[in-house]
Amino acid sequence: MNATRQASISRAAPKNRPAEISPARRAAFEILMAIERGQSHCDDLLRGKAVNILSAPDRNLANTLVLGVLRWQIRLDHQIKTLLKHPNARLEPEVLIALRLGAFQILHLDRIPAHAAIDDSVELAKQAGHRFASGMVNVVLRKLADSPAFAFSENSATNLALAQAHPAWMVARWADFYGLGAARALCRHGQRQPAPALRIHDPAIADELAAEGIQLAPAELLYGARTVLSGDIASSAAFTQGRLRIQDEGSQLIAELASQCVQNLNRKPKRILDSCAAPGNKTLILAQRNLKARIVACESSPRRFEQLRERLAPLGDRIECRLADATTLEESSAFDLALVDVPCSGTGTLGRNPEIRHRLQLDDLDRQAERQRSILRAAFRAVRIGGRVVYSTCSLEPEENEHVVAAVLAETTNARQISLASSIEFLERECVLIPSAVKRLKDSLTSEGALRLLPGAFSTDGFFVALIESVV
Repeated sequence: MNATRQASISRAAPKNRPAEISPARRAAFEILMAIERGQSHCDDLLRGKAVNILSAPDRNLANTLVLGVLRWQIRLDHQIKTLLKHPNARLEPEVLIALRLGAFQILHLDRIPAHAAIDDSVELAKQAGHRFASGMVNVVLRKLADSPAFAFSENSATNLALAQAHPAWMVARWADFYGLGAARALCRHGQRQPAPALRIHDPAIADELAAEGIQLAPAELLYGARTVLSGDIASSAAFTQGRLRIQDEGSQLIAELASQCVQNLNRKPKRILDSCAAPGNKTLILAQRNLKARIVACESSPRRFEQLRERLAPLGDRIECRLADATTLEESSAFDLALVDVPCSGTGTLGRNPEIRHRLQLDDLDRQAERQRSILRAAFRAVRIGGRVVYSTCSLEPEENEHVVAAVLAETTNARQISLASSIEFLERECVLIPSAVKRLKDSLTSEGALRLLPGAFSTDGFFVALIESVV
């Protein structure tokens, strides 16, 4: 045997050494397993070390895989099930996630070769300890790759739920509340990654970003907002220096409406309560619009409280941050305005947070509503006579929205709900709100005068906002 051949043999990999798996697919697999086990939330995992150590292309692919599988999981599982020898068989989580990853790439990503998606999915199952099942993964994914494209109908709530990979119970409710057409728009919005929305203090920043290759689109609702069409906003000088921030335009609008409610009050200095303040985006708008107001920002989670306090520290003693439960506020009649942006199901944010659809159950809505009513009661007690409470959620569910407001109004003799129509008009006069948005927003007011932003009708997340006044 010659020396060259001998050297080649000595360098050859051992036969039993595991095959290499793409770093992006391995990271996506591990994140999806952690979510499946309920160990953490998607957003935290995608910002974690396992993703941050990847190269930029692998980081982007890992994000695409995780979010894509979560968005399409319900439909992927249906398509996988039809190809199983025993469709009702229970698959081990590692095997199922390997199948989902492969199926998503085959069905939804045009630039990834089917063989690459299949080979890595097979190897993921093997290295997770399921060598026997890896053969089934190979067979199922190859059948899927060879199958003709199938068109899913959206002509009923049941069909729509499967076509757009949403829970059937959720879509049925939306169709009942808002109509099938609106439900279809909600579902389609939930299947897209929202473009980042920005809050920009200085219009000159838009020119600065353009010079850095970041393309922006005009705002839909607010003059101070922009939407990112392309480019890495997180690496821009303006973002790293804190001269702009990423914030959904609907979220910005809530804070603008709340600010308007206190700006017209004659009492000075004004006191504002932000009872569920983290991460602080709305608090910053309240402070920007009310330069002489004293603001109390509450948060019950110690971790989120520390982040909130750090974020608001540049504003100095204008803002008092409190580690406090919003249901146990001690002040009575102390504030001119309370913003009550309560924790909720988050069904208005499924495009941004697709994993919500898999963990949320119908019974959760009543449990959420009970706490929301407690928070709203406490905030209402905290405002003075003539003061106002702005109640908001990022939920599409009536139990968390108008039902909560109605319940608290029914038990509170000195409370009345006020239409947000005049607030919308005020924001237009103050050149905060774009005129073309006024009619659309007014058309989105409920019969009681609350504002409901439905994804699909607007490019924002879904929000509900109601205004309540304390009267004699």
